[in-house]
Amino acid sequence: MGILRQLAEYLYIKKRDPNAPRTKWIGYMHGINRLSLLMFAAALIYMLIRFIFFRR
Repeated sequence: MGILRQLAEYLYIKKRDPNAPRTKWIGYMHGINRLSLLMFAAALIYMLIRFIFFRR
């Protein structure tokens, strides 16, 4: 499976594969991955805003 497809599935942009195994542990792993991706994106946005507007 491609990296971009997996990211799209994590962020609910693309539907999951119906044949993929569905266990609670995979669900937990995907939830943690989704949270870490969102936190990373938020940190990048924060750093970009800080760099652009609060530069000394």
